[in-house]
Amino acid sequence: MKKRAKLWLLLPTALLAGALTLSSCSTLPPLEGRVASTALTDTDNTRLGQALLPLTTAHPGLVGIHSLPDGRDAFAARAVLAQAADRSLDVQYYIWRNDTTGMLMFNALRKAADRGVRVRLLLDDNNTGGLDAILAQLDAHPQIEVRLFNPNGIRSMRPLGMVADFWRMNRRMHNKSFTADNKATIIGGRNVGDEYFGAAGDISFADLDVIATGPVVKEVSADFDLYWNCPSAYPLALMVKDAKAPPPATVDAETKEYLDAIGQSAFLNKVMSGTLPLEWAHARFLSDDPAKVLNQSSPDENIAARLAVLFGQPERNLDLVSPYFVPGKDGAAAMVEMAKKGAKIRVLTNSLEATDVSAVHAGYAKWRKPLLEAGVALYELRRASTDEPSRKKKRSGPGFGSSDASLHAKTFGVDGNRIFVGSFNFDQRSIHLNTEMGMVIDSVELAHRLSTTLDETLPMRAYEVLLDEKGNVYWLEGRDGKIVRHDVEPGTTWWKRAVVHGLGWLPIDWLL
Repeated sequence: MKKRAKLWLLLPTALLAGALTLSSCSTLPPLEGRVASTALTDTDNTRLGQALLPLTTAHPGLVGIHSLPDGRDAFAARAVLAQAADRSLDVQYYIWRNDTTGMLMFNALRKAADRGVRVRLLLDDNNTGGLDAILAQLDAHPQIEVRLFNPNGIRSMRPLGMVADFWRMNRRMHNKSFTADNKATIIGGRNVGDEYFGAAGDISFADLDVIATGPVVKEVSADFDLYWNCPSAYPLALMVKDAKAPPPATVDAETKEYLDAIGQSAFLNKVMSGTLPLEWAHARFLSDDPAKVLNQSSPDENIAARLAVLFGQPERNLDLVSPYFVPGKDGAAAMVEMAKKGAKIRVLTNSLEATDVSAVHAGYAKWRKPLLEAGVALYELRRASTDEPSRKKKRSGPGFGSSDASLHAKTFGVDGNRIFVGSFNFDQRSIHLNTEMGMVIDSVELAHRLSTTLDETLPMRAYEVLLDEKGNVYWLEGRDGKIVRHDVEPGTTWWKRAVVHGLGWLPIDWLL
């Protein structure tokens, strides 16, 4: 008995020693010797510069924008910029998958570097597991430099690194941009991976990017420089040692089929023929300071606060699309106040059956009743039943994707004349923890297009969420010309509902 008592007395000491060991293992190396670099500005004589100069000259001060709701078009747009670049590619992402489109995009960067293009690749390190060897191979190219943002100090057992340094590792760079020759850029909600580009057979994300040219591109480039040279961006060589070379990539039948489909896309044909339509509008670029991940930025300067100032109080309507919608007490109160003043508010988020993060749905579900009571219209994107033919489609189409899509687009329109497109989710993580970026566009055309897309999409692709006379939530689904009512979360099991209900009681909204 005494021995057991002594062992229990030793347990706290052992745990403390283990924690200290993990902490020391996760310590990041010093940044001495890291070389700063900035965007190349002398790019007027590049192919992109020469092609875009007449357009930007004809629209001084305006930004030329083409929206990319289709996944395959979004991939083609990045491939085109990589092929057209003569001087530089600056690429920044939160997720880069080790899959078909991820490898194809790595190859596109490598081919550009082989032509002498300087490639700077900045990846958040939260999702680079299994990529160290591939990234090391890229980084070895004399024209490519790879940096990891907020890296994990423990490479072989990454979950231990998260545990050892949770408060730092819990904050991530969620930004997404792809900029060529400082002349054209793609920003929006998509990461790099099959589910974002219509190449995944099991699930696709309904998402939205824009390709842009004009003065906003220099702002995106300056922001990339800020992140590239900040204290949280570590050269890959400092973090990855002795990575084994990956086996040579092969082009299988599925990859060939995807590339053939890309080659036949209407978007690609318009790009190659110079007939891609652009919407010219005033636009303002917004981005969090990278110091936000170190909890060293001013809350007043964060993107959420600046968006509130730019958009002000919606007077007529607010259309909000967010896959992860966790308004929290302040956000819900603001929406209730808007609705009381007469603004029509319409929110589209994921249903429980469609979401890829059930915990986030728990953070959202608790706010449904107060929002509905105030007159806020709530819609939840659904997943089609497995017996529907469209369920087997692999491609995500225009609007908000094919019937097997999970919502991932982050956009909202205000009063029919302004729209936001970017990486910002209307959740607590985007507001307080992660860094985000995006663009506010003054465009009646784009705001109208968002509203029209919702008008056309919601009846056939989303559940309408309502309250009955007793204050209970129910869902209406349009199916085969009929309206079907659901009194519990549609398309889910009792166990999943129970887990989400339990999560809703936990004080974890700040993590979501």
